[in-house]
Amino acid sequence: MGYIFQNPSIVWELLLEHLQMTFFTLVIATLVALPIALLITRFRWLNVPVLGILGILYTVPSLALIILLVPLFGLNARSVIVAMVLYTQVILVRSLVVGLQSIKPAVLEAATGMGMSAWQRWWQIQVPLILPIFLAGLRIAAIVAIAIATIGAKFGAGGLGTLLFDGIAQAGRYDKIWAGAIVVSLLAFALNAAILSLEWATSPTRRIRQSARQKRQLSQLTQT
Repeated sequence: MGYIFQNPSIVWELLLEHLQMTFFTLVIATLVALPIALLITRFRWLNVPVLGILGILYTVPSLALIILLVPLFGLNARSVIVAMVLYTQVILVRSLVVGLQSIKPAVLEAATGMGMSAWQRWWQIQVPLILPIFLAGLRIAAIVAIAIATIGAKFGAGGLGTLLFDGIAQAGRYDKIWAGAIVVSLLAFALNAAILSLEWATSPTRRIRQSARQKRQLSQLTQT
């Protein structure tokens, strides 16, 4: 902890770099995963081959995958971010597919019968229903991205992993190693808690119970 208090500006700068890589990864990964999930939902036969390929990519060691990407994207953060996007695809695509396939066709048919357009069905019906499941997947993907971003410091990507690798290289600077490990862990816990709270807030069950409770309270007030 001593290194953190003695060098707050350095730790803060590395933390921002780590957050930036994680944020860009999750945004890009979601934009890639969503059309893939919609395609799988429409053509069910794609489920096994697509998720199989993504699963194979997920089994490749992160260090080896980044090394394979360096000749294409260079020894920088881009190679690391591409590797992070590839790694998180199987998690995000699977969560989106599960969410989309869990929506009963009768619900969408009822929405169509009410005169909703395809966009209205998507935004007002499908998105609220799949959001908690997607956020559960996003929470796992965020932790995976944070871990790979830490390794990415070895490839010039920056981030909190810099403290770990510098501490190892500088004849066992354990203050740097502990500082990097502690801040990375705190970041993972904080991001996990933030997404978990969003997952809880968007739960349809919770909103239904809250609405029912408010109706009961309103009914009690009108009776008195």
